[in-house]
Amino acid sequence: MASLFDSVTLPGLVDKLVVVGLVYGCTLILRKEAALRILAVLTAMAVAGFVSAQLGLTATASFFHIILSSAPVILAIIFQSDLKRALFSIWKPHAVANGDSVELTSTVDELSKGLTELAERRIGALIVIIRQMSIDHLVQIGTEIDAKVTSELLNSIFLPYSPIHDGAVIIQRDKITSAGCFLPLSQNPDIAKSFGTRHRAALGISEQTDVLVLVVSEETGKISIVHEGKITYDADPAEIRRLSRKAIEGRRAPRASAPQEH
Repeated sequence: MASLFDSVTLPGLVDKLVVVGLVYGCTLILRKEAALRILAVLTAMAVAGFVSAQLGLTATASFFHIILSSAPVILAIIFQSDLKRALFSIWKPHAVANGDSVELTSTVDELSKGLTELAERRIGALIVIIRQMSIDHLVQIGTEIDAKVTSELLNSIFLPYSPIHDGAVIIQRDKITSAGCFLPLSQNPDIAKSFGTRHRAALGISEQTDVLVLVVSEETGKISIVHEGKITYDADPAEIRRLSRKAIEGRRAPRASAPQEH
């Protein structure tokens, strides 16, 4: 880029100021605009680069050329979560064996019962069900627990006076593996300001992995389903059971229609 700034003429200076403005503008766009709009931005840059070249604005045209030549890397960074999910979906292990059906049903029953009890008492809760992808590199593990999922254990963990009630519970297959875990918060600027830390943490981990997250709001007593970076607020109990079972099995399931809060 240093060779672009040899000229000290007035047109050259104006050209360089345009580049500075474009760099700043692109930074704002990448921070505020939705990822799906980036393709339109890159198209506009291609047109602007062509026009700049025709007008003799060499620095500006070179800037657009450099950005466009780096487009694959830029898109890979922006859509990294989607690419990760797409690549991971190419290979999936088989679901839970039929012999585990009874144990699986018991786990789902206990989980549903625990969620209902917590919601009725308006006790906040954050539960992460691991499907297949590891989340160890994203989670700060609190207390390791190797115990079956029971409503009594879930209630005792999330009681306000429990030392680990603020963190998340991690469930893998039919076991609670850890509790009091801290999850990465979502950086999505479009998230509703009404969402608290639990909902932002649920969205944050679901944006980067294939987990299913269940959130109980202590303010409203409503249960939310969070997966694939999307949230269903005040979810239907049958839908909670259906998706919980699929997640514990290590499978995905299309979401039925449900109210969403943005």
